[in-house]
Amino acid sequence: VALKRMLNFNVPPVKNSTGEPVWKVLIYDRFGQDIISPLLSVKELRDMGITLHLLLHSDRDAIPDVPAVYFVMPTEENIDRMCQDLRNQLYESYYLNFISAISRSKLEDIANAAIGANAVTQVAKVFDQYLNFITLEDDMFVLCNQNKELVSYRAINRPDITDTEMETIMDTIVDSLFCFFVTLGAIPIIRCSRGTAAEMVAVKLDKKLRENLRDARNSLFTGDTLGAGQFSFQRPLLVLVDRNIDLATPLHHTWTYQALVHDVLDFHLNRVNLEESAGTESTPAGARPKKKNKKSYDLTTSDKFWQKHKGSPFPEVAESVQQELESYRAQEDEVKRLKSIMGIEGEDEGAISMLSDNTAKLTSAVSSLPELLEKKRLIDLHTNVATAVLEHIKVQLLSNWTGTPEDKMRLFLIYYISSAQAPSEIDLEQYKKALMDAGCNLAPLSYIKQWK
Repeated sequence: VALKRMLNFNVPPVKNSTGEPVWKVLIYDRFGQDIISPLLSVKELRDMGITLHLLLHSDRDAIPDVPAVYFVMPTEENIDRMCQDLRNQLYESYYLNFISAISRSKLEDIANAAIGANAVTQVAKVFDQYLNFITLEDDMFVLCNQNKELVSYRAINRPDITDTEMETIMDTIVDSLFCFFVTLGAIPIIRCSRGTAAEMVAVKLDKKLRENLRDARNSLFTGDTLGAGQFSFQRPLLVLVDRNIDLATPLHHTWTYQALVHDVLDFHLNRVNLEESAGTESTPAGARPKKKNKKSYDLTTSDKFWQKHKGSPFPEVAESVQQELESYRAQEDEVKRLKSIMGIEGEDEGAISMLSDNTAKLTSAVSSLPELLEKKRLIDLHTNVATAVLEHIKVQLLSNWTGTPEDKMRLFLIYYISSAQAPSEIDLEQYKKALMDAGCNLAPLSYIKQWK
């Protein structure tokens, strides 16, 4: 809702308005791209009047009679590039939307550039959008995708981390959480465990919320926010948990569809990238090996099969794909049968009565054709994704005990973390030797040993 409002020049889109949308250009940086892509398809963007969507730092031609909607982080490089766009008179008007709040000094930089370029009247609106988080599902969001290793478990727990680096990480996390609650229009009750990184985040977030509420006129939680949550007595509970409480779970290979896709395939921001296996026919000796085709599929809320089965155990998913395929084939055969009957020649009575009977059936079959084609598309998609997952499972079953050295290490770490009593030093040495023989890197084990 917040994005659609932004793309509509920051006014709520009017329901069932027949008017054509205003044609416009969308300019985003990588952060903006990551926020928009899981939520709005290219078709939806086009329906909202977005004719072009371009990266801020790409080479862009001037389109002087079209308004441009910018959606970017307020970084030094981005501001410089936007000032350059103003000086080059690239667009008719500029709607500047910042993913996080822009500082006063950077705002002045833009103002100076606009004055210098004689483009003040063309800067139509400047907005802080508070959208610095990525929504992957109705009830799941992540903080970031670009530079995500900067706010990872590893980044926070590095032994050589400096205080300033830690501050930056905490500020990044707090900024995203703050944006989330502004968009939700609600002020949370915060709970965390003491003496952990979670407490640092909680304290900073609490301070930021209080500072915002202090000035009632300018508070983001009053008046026209999307959720108008300030009148609600139902405040959400924000529980901040440090990953150290449970280190075993991320090491598991979970047996459900979504978890496996996430674990063994290249899956980011609801999009899975697959390499199609080159067919079984062998390449003649000396010939170039065939290039593998890359395919991308979006696994989103509009995909009914995914919604229904993402939490199912993998063997059930394989069965369900098969059932879907059979019901699709039955429908397809029915359409073919009706078509051949419709081609009946001759005037005999039977044919004519069958014809009137089947006309109604064929009409309904033809009207369900788009649905049938969509069904076929989803079946093909999930056949390919499930096959790719299965390839990974086979690799792990065929070798002596489990797949790659990394898998062996994962398995041992789960045992080590979960066992009530750590193995004795003598046993541990034997395990270490076995793991080294299997080609494992022992660094994770020494970390976990110290952690335990």
